[in-house]
Amino acid sequence: MTDRDRNIRLEWLALALALAFAGLVVRLVYLHLLTDETIRQSVEDKGTIVKPILTGRGRILEGSKAGNIVALNVGMFDLCADPALLAKSNLTGQVASSLGTVLGVTSEELRGRLNHPEKRFAYVARQVPDDLVHQIMDLKTPGIFTRETTLRRYPQGGTMCHALGFSNLEGVGSAGVELIADKYLKGSEGFLESRLDGRRREMYGWRVQDIQPQEGADVYLTLDENVQYMVEMALDRAMEKHRARGAWAIVQRIRTGEILALANRPNFDLNEFRTARPEQMLNRAIGQVYEPGSTFKVVAIAGALNEGIITTNQIFNTENGRWSYMGKILRDYHPYSQLTVSDVFKKSSNIGTAKIAIQLGNERFYKYLKGFSIGHKTGVDLPGEEAGLLTPVEKWSGISVSRIAIGQGVAVTALQMLGVANAVANDGFLMKPYLIRRVVAKDGTVLYKGAPEVMGRPIRGDTAQKMRDLMARVTEPGGTGTKGAIEGYQVGGKTGSAQKPTAGGYSETDYMATFVGFLPVQNPEISIIVTVDEPQPFHTGGLVAAPIFKEIAEQAVRYLDISPSAQTGLAGP
Repeated sequence: MTDRDRNIRLEWLALALALAFAGLVVRLVYLHLLTDETIRQSVEDKGTIVKPILTGRGRILEGSKAGNIVALNVGMFDLCADPALLAKSNLTGQVASSLGTVLGVTSEELRGRLNHPEKRFAYVARQVPDDLVHQIMDLKTPGIFTRETTLRRYPQGGTMCHALGFSNLEGVGSAGVELIADKYLKGSEGFLESRLDGRRREMYGWRVQDIQPQEGADVYLTLDENVQYMVEMALDRAMEKHRARGAWAIVQRIRTGEILALANRPNFDLNEFRTARPEQMLNRAIGQVYEPGSTFKVVAIAGALNEGIITTNQIFNTENGRWSYMGKILRDYHPYSQLTVSDVFKKSSNIGTAKIAIQLGNERFYKYLKGFSIGHKTGVDLPGEEAGLLTPVEKWSGISVSRIAIGQGVAVTALQMLGVANAVANDGFLMKPYLIRRVVAKDGTVLYKGAPEVMGRPIRGDTAQKMRDLMARVTEPGGTGTKGAIEGYQVGGKTGSAQKPTAGGYSETDYMATFVGFLPVQNPEISIIVTVDEPQPFHTGGLVAAPIFKEIAEQAVRYLDISPSAQTGLAGP
């Protein structure tokens, strides 16, 4: 053989190998990119079966000592048909009628699904319960068969609905923890390719591929179903009593940032999420921004104390409740003449707070707003969080500093506002909130672990102590938050009664009533924020939100075994 002949043979061999490799690539693309139904129609006629092997989606468990399951998969069946076989046997109409009676579907609708004689596969019904499947399969109808599938179930119905979220019919996380932790929960699907015999049964010895599925990991939450229940029952009663448009609340461990409860009203049943209205599905606690009103006075006064430009006993003229600044009138809910800084906060004087903010100045006030993370997302492990609204200081008008100080012209979420109070309670340290404690694979491997994280320290420890003392006076006699006081515990808090913005000004009838607070004051353990949207007929945070705070806190301190004089210390690096 000459060198020329050998080269020609090598070239033909290389070409053959290249064609074989190209064929393999085409085959892989074909299998991975085409839908299951398309593959089934094109290859099953050739005696081949190609199908995915389903895997179990991981569970979600709540954070109490019981560690109860709040989301899991339940085995179900998809009812399927071979339309070509039904058409060949002239059974399409008969099957549509008989199955429609069992499934509660009109025969016309089923006939529309089955009347495709060119297809070898069609869904009759998805996620059918066992009892119906057995009833249908007992009919022994040719061309009707089942495929195993799963249905996501939520044993507690609507409890924790906005935090848990849900997964859709395809098993894909679509809201809440189900969405944010989907990569852990979903696992990985297996894959099977094999040959069929003349009766379309698999020949196990002819399997080409058999890739086993990997089950999804379990997600453990910080949310405690008992605290959650306390919050949700309190909100239900508040909605009825105040005929409110909405209400939401959060309970958090101050030193760690762990969220123990997060609830919104209106809510919805997770098992029936497809029928829920958009307003029911909105996670208002992190996804609705609103002007915080007087709860926001914490920021301006804390900043001024931290800068040393005021003292708690310094007196301000509060102008008998009416003050003109730069041509604009500012009023107090109750008129006072002279108030100390302590009483400005206790009585919630708009005029006193505005004057303090003016002394602080635009640039320094803006620095504290940013330090408390106003205008930025908290980074909580939930989708749908809003950042709030904070106008850059260079775009402020002449009166902006006086209005932002009292919670107007700025917007926050409830979780952001709770973070401000937490920083005061936590010796000035701003903690990142979280509710996923850990993620654990089926073999016990910890894939993710939540942990306390300090995001900043906007105020010093001594300033935080002064602010805790001021916030404690709010719930004492003469303060605006006396209805948030709890016997045996010193409670620190702040009320807010914010008029809702309207075109050209503020509503005279629609308010957001808020109370944010923590306890015990000297060694705070938990914080709670409650917001009620458009309560009627009363609208102030002291009358509407503070009693809800009290109802939740009284139960929570007993359940969590929090002593009135807990000696656990404060967080810090």
